[in-house]
Amino acid sequence: MPNSTGKEFMRLTRYAHQEPSAQSLGAPQPPMQLPYAPTTPRVDLPAPAGVQVPALDVRAAIEQRRSLRSYSAQPLSLGELSFLLWASQGVQKITERPVTLRNVPSAGARHAFETFVLVNRVTGLVPGLYRFAAIEHALLQVDLCAEVAAQTVRACHDQTMVARAAATFVWVAVLERMHWRYGERGYRYLHLDAGHICQNLYLAAEALGAGACAIAAFDDDLLNQVVGADGEQMFAVYAAALGKRPQA
Repeated sequence: MPNSTGKEFMRLTRYAHQEPSAQSLGAPQPPMQLPYAPTTPRVDLPAPAGVQVPALDVRAAIEQRRSLRSYSAQPLSLGELSFLLWASQGVQKITERPVTLRNVPSAGARHAFETFVLVNRVTGLVPGLYRFAAIEHALLQVDLCAEVAAQTVRACHDQTMVARAAATFVWVAVLERMHWRYGERGYRYLHLDAGHICQNLYLAAEALGAGACAIAAFDDDLLNQVVGADGEQMFAVYAAALGKRPQA
């Protein structure tokens, strides 16, 4: 494959090709979270510490984790969704630097992802698309139109599990947040960070009697359009459908 795009990407993102980063040149740090208007409808989620989650041994969670594509009609509770968001992108602390310390690792604590959630069945939430404001631990309404679920399914190459799931998580990279420190090599780190996030979601789902299925097969342009990303400075990298396990 002499003209392999993948090989060129790996070659050109080696340290030998690195140029000075925006951070090293004194550029201000990008915001730790996308801003939103004060008038944006917001749902404050139950505090994670108060959400009752059945105890599950880490080894058991790892061993029994499987990708799940079929779900029961049982909805998630708002507390369960709060726990899943906390486990996959929850903020533990904001340091003096400042950076957010979260429940997943991230290169340089850049935490460049915004989490969008397509809600189909969550008690107390109107179905539709929301964005997770991790610092406030709240959901922001993005699009509650009746067509947004079908648009997301279509963007995910008509994978019907997105329609059947209680919720589908879409992780959108904010490039500037990572590129500011790492330049072009930061593109590598975005994909690594996405994996950390999704694996935490898988393990957290096990404790709730739920399961997830990661989604990398999607039409980039369509999914970016659904979440309002421009595809260049913000773009979808990964997604996962999730729901309660079918009754035996």
